[in-house]
Amino acid sequence: MLSIITPVYNSERFIADCIEGVIAQRCSNLEHIIVDGGSTDRTVDIIQHYVDRYPHLRWRSEPDQGQSDAMNKGIVMAKGTVMGVLNVDDSYEPDVLNQIGDRFKTLPEPTLLVGNCNIWDDAGNLLEVNKPSKLQLFDLVTGLNVNPYPCNPAAYFYHTSLHQKIGFYNLNDHYSMDLEFLLRAVQVADVVYVDQVWGNYRRLEGTKTVNDMKNGQTSQRVMQLLKQYRNDLSTLQRWQLTLYDRWATIAYFLKKPQAFPQAVKAKLFKASPNLS
Repeated sequence: MLSIITPVYNSERFIADCIEGVIAQRCSNLEHIIVDGGSTDRTVDIIQHYVDRYPHLRWRSEPDQGQSDAMNKGIVMAKGTVMGVLNVDDSYEPDVLNQIGDRFKTLPEPTLLVGNCNIWDDAGNLLEVNKPSKLQLFDLVTGLNVNPYPCNPAAYFYHTSLHQKIGFYNLNDHYSMDLEFLLRAVQVADVVYVDQVWGNYRRLEGTKTVNDMKNGQTSQRVMQLLKQYRNDLSTLQRWQLTLYDRWATIAYFLKKPQAFPQAVKAKLFKASPNLS
């Protein structure tokens, strides 16, 4: 069975489309677990309306400690051997879930199966297609501008048993919990990348993710996580990464000498006008 977990809070605008989008997948061996954080709008009423009609829907509603807590509750509830997380404002491409179920029949346990993800803006414009083809720990911690990580869980799935090896989502992380989970997962799972679009991620104005990106906090959070997980690399890999970082820095300032710090520029190059 495939378990899809949707954390939700005050999302009356999106919850019906989310539920109907999973129904439209026509996947018979499926449960859709909706974990509501105690919504005060019409979210619960809408969920209840669908639960009464569709037996594959399971849900609970109670105050929680945020998105990570909601996902962890869903994991505990899950009965499936394969799991995915679908945020309430995101969606799958047509017939993805049946494909996923078929693929996992031959994959060793635990496997992390990753596809591509469309990234859309508020107006429905396609911003880019996230193609995270390199997914070993060394690749990810090299830098997201070099090897992008899976940007949204709508485009990856994994054996539920993976949580027995790496634990649950970090309750104290309310922004980069997906990346932190992936950095742990790639160290113990068989990682399989498929060059197909499976998910759709909407960067909606006013959401915590977009607000975090606009105020510059996302980049800082990501860099802190990558720095932390570089410690899990072998000694040789850390040396390789150090050399890579130095060459990348040199290459950057050769292309953009105006960005070179003035104090260092004056000391090393005696304030040469060619670097100003």
